[in-house]
Amino acid sequence: MKKKNVLNLIKYHVEQNDMSFRAEAYEIAKSFHDQNEDKLAEYIMALLSSANTFTPQINEDNLTFLKRLEYNTYSLPLPEKIKNDIVGIVNAIGHNLGVNKFLFEGAPGTGKTETVKHLARILDRDLFSVEFNSIIDSKLGQTSKNIANLFDEMKQFPYPEKIIVLFDEIDALALDRLNPHDLREMGRATSALLKGFDSVDDKLVIVATTNLFSSFDKALTRRFDAVINFNRYSQEDLLAIANIILTEFLQKIKHTSKNSRLFNKIIQLLSPIPYPGELKNLIKSAVAFSDPTVEYDYLRRLFRNIAETKNLDLKSLKDLGFTLRETEILTGISKSQVARELKE
Repeated sequence: MKKKNVLNLIKYHVEQNDMSFRAEAYEIAKSFHDQNEDKLAEYIMALLSSANTFTPQINEDNLTFLKRLEYNTYSLPLPEKIKNDIVGIVNAIGHNLGVNKFLFEGAPGTGKTETVKHLARILDRDLFSVEFNSIIDSKLGQTSKNIANLFDEMKQFPYPEKIIVLFDEIDALALDRLNPHDLREMGRATSALLKGFDSVDDKLVIVATTNLFSSFDKALTRRFDAVINFNRYSQEDLLAIANIILTEFLQKIKHTSKNSRLFNKIIQLLSPIPYPGELKNLIKSAVAFSDPTVEYDYLRRLFRNIAETKNLDLKSLKDLGFTLRETEILTGISKSQVARELKE
């Protein structure tokens, strides 16, 4: 802390400039934190919090390559193995040991990007996403210059300990530099990315996602403190997640009931059961288009969306273990007629 900070603090108090006073107080807390005077910093932050003050806002008009993302409010069901890894990330960041760069790899729809949003909410950090469309340029050498400018932009965050930067689908830039089919321009871009990662403030958290980990540049992989595999879903995990998704959607619609037994049978027609992203779209569409006056219309719509590619007839449904009542719900054919046709 410098004399200037104290003078500014008094000046803003006299002027009743509340916003500048808060910003200066936060700057003093940050100064104490940088000098390893954590108790003093925490005390000041506690006073600011109890005074209903806020971290000064970032001027987003000055950002060219970054865009703010909003948090998620709905639940994000994850398998226990992945959930434990995310808890480990939260702990690692909290220990302030310079562990701040993480790579989420896995197939599309496995929840990588959504997990980053929830991570930002848990850590109470602002989340910004890299705008790759603004970075990649057809002009020779411009892409690597834009990457350098991106990291310069990230250095302008006044409070890096309150920020997460998301490189969503970073494989747009992180191509293998040794790949003979790769363009030299993208090789230079990857080199610029490597240099940028080496210059990042330890307090700033970076999370990248990729669907193409097998062709990922190995030098860049080594820049990350941890790589989390999001492909670790069992079929039991996915069936449980499908039920959680359905419950959340049904809570928003009146006059519908959940039939877990029938729902599970329908989902298990999918072999294998797809990852959460596709599951969510299937279930959301069925519930959204359902007739609210028909109790199980969403199940009929979900079944039709799945069964239309499987050519399921009444006998097939019986062989799959569907009861007469369940077949009536799914097809609209009365139980008595179903029984007659099966007998014939």
